[in-house]
Amino acid sequence: MLVLGTSNIAEGLRGYFTKYDCSSADINPIGGINKTDLRSFLSYWAKESDHPVFEEIAQAVPTAELKPNKEGQKEQTDEDDMGMSYEELDVFGKLRKIDRCGPLSMFEKLVVKWDHLTPRIVSEKVKRFFLYYAINRHKATVLTPSYHAESYGVCDNRFDMRQFLYDTTWEAQNAEIDELLIVLEKANPEQKQKQMM
Repeated sequence: MLVLGTSNIAEGLRGYFTKYDCSSADINPIGGINKTDLRSFLSYWAKESDHPVFEEIAQAVPTAELKPNKEGQKEQTDEDDMGMSYEELDVFGKLRKIDRCGPLSMFEKLVVKWDHLTPRIVSEKVKRFFLYYAINRHKATVLTPSYHAESYGVCDNRFDMRQFLYDTTWEAQNAEIDELLIVLEKANPEQKQKQMM
C-alpha cells in the first residue's frame, strides 16, 4: 500500500506545506502539476466522463481547513494564507526556473506583463514571493516524489538542484527594485496617486 500526497507544484514552490507531515507521503500524483492545469483537467474530465463532481472539485475554493470557522468570519483560503494566487505562483515558478529570474529580473519582466497592476504592487508581490521562497526552500529537500509535468518543479533531490539555504533579505536585489520603482513612479505619477487611493 502507498500513501498518496495531494500538494501541487505551487504549494511546493511557496513552501505551503508542513515538513515531514504533508511531505511524508510515498508518492504525490499531482506534485508536479500546477493548480491552473489541474483545474482545467478536472473541468474537462467532468464533461468527458459525465461526472459533475469533478467540476465541483475544480470550482472549490482551495483551503487547508486548519482554522475553525467562527460565525461571521471569512472562510480560510490557501491563497489568502499564502498571500498570492495560484495563477501568480505559476508565473513566479516559470520565471524563477525557466527564465532563471532573480528578484530584480522578475520585477522587470512582471512590471511590463502585469500592466494592470501598479509597479509598487508588482514589487510587493515579487518581494513577497522571494521572501517565502527563501524561507521555505529547505522544505523542498523532503518533498514527496511526484510525476514532473512542468519545467519549473521544486523537487530538490530529483529536479531542482539549486541551493536550499538563502539569505531571506535579498538586500541588494530589493534595493535595486526600489531604485527602479522610484524611476517608474516619477515617470508615471498618476499610478502612484492611484496606489494611494
